[in-house]
Amino acid sequence: MAWNEPGGGKKDPWSGRDQQDTPPDLDEVLRNLQERINKLFGRKPDGGGGNATRLAGMIGAAAVAVWGLTGIYIVDEGSRGVVSRFGKYVETTQPGPHWHWPSPVETVTVVNVEQQRFVEVGYRSGGRQQAVGSLGSVPREALMLTQDENIVDVRLAVQYQIKDAKEYLFNVLDPEGTLKQVTESAERSVIGNSTMDFVLTEGRSSIASDIKSEIQEILDQYHAGIRIITVNLVDAQPPEDVQAAFEDAIKAREDEQRLKNEAEAYANEVVPKARGAASRLIQESEGYKEKVIARARGEAGRFERILAEYEKAPEVMRERLYIESMQEVMGRANTLLLDVKGGNNVVYLPLDKIRSGRGGADTAVSETETGSLSVPTQIDGQDGGAKGGGGRASSRGRDGRGQ
Repeated sequence: MAWNEPGGGKKDPWSGRDQQDTPPDLDEVLRNLQERINKLFGRKPDGGGGNATRLAGMIGAAAVAVWGLTGIYIVDEGSRGVVSRFGKYVETTQPGPHWHWPSPVETVTVVNVEQQRFVEVGYRSGGRQQAVGSLGSVPREALMLTQDENIVDVRLAVQYQIKDAKEYLFNVLDPEGTLKQVTESAERSVIGNSTMDFVLTEGRSSIASDIKSEIQEILDQYHAGIRIITVNLVDAQPPEDVQAAFEDAIKAREDEQRLKNEAEAYANEVVPKARGAASRLIQESEGYKEKVIARARGEAGRFERILAEYEKAPEVMRERLYIESMQEVMGRANTLLLDVKGGNNVVYLPLDKIRSGRGGADTAVSETETGSLSVPTQIDGQDGGAKGGGGRASSRGRDGRGQ
């Protein structure tokens, strides 16, 4: 017989039950659940009203347990958990599992205290905000007035960490905005006390260090719970409107420095030479001085010896000095005077012309090593007075001068 034929009981082969059976009653389901729980805890079943109350209590207890389990939280390494009860600070928890009264009684804010955070002042990078000017510059933050009343475009990047999670969350309403304003204030203060050339050239590192110190000092006064790690001076340049003129000034300064270097190199090359020449002249003059002094001392010593001999025999010494002087003077002369014997005339012989006309072989006059005058023994046109003429002439001349 088919399942859907009369008398088949109207039971389908899939469900295995009568289609006319009604769904189970809710009270029956609750009673069955209550019985199972009682069996689990070893309790005996009671009346229907008591079972419903117990079930409601158990459901409430389960709800409370689930609510209590939501208070479990875990703080990761490098973070701190800040617990607040109805908005008031309670405690700061260290890394690890913890429990607090679930919301809305207590709430936990986990703060990463090892994360490196950045604040940009004067520019924006990464497209987070619309860039103003070249290279993402923000003129309202970047333009600064220096001590010498010039305007510079300065861009800073501040790197910081959270050193106290409680102060970071409760003492300052907007920590990042506050840090940016403090950085801008410190930056204007430091650059306002510096000249433009100092900011743009050798003062970058010192300016960044001064700004960092001033920012940290102000944040500590605010108890902001922030520690400044580094302050990086990303860029410092004149405003874009005067960039060309400033580049010309830089080129002129570079030319000035180049010319100074060339002048110093030339001076380093010339000065040692001049000093060497001066030292040489000084030494030559010292040598000449010593030579003159030595010669003078020698002459003085010779004179003293001559004086001693003169004092012994004045007449003899006077004659000797006269002869030596005449020999020295006449030895350098080219003219020869001969006294002809038995006559009053003095013969003049131009030896220079005779020497130039006849080659000077017959009339050469030479000075010997002893300083005496040597003349030829025979001269053309003279017979008796040539031999020894020079000696006789000198003698007669001395006699005549003596008379």
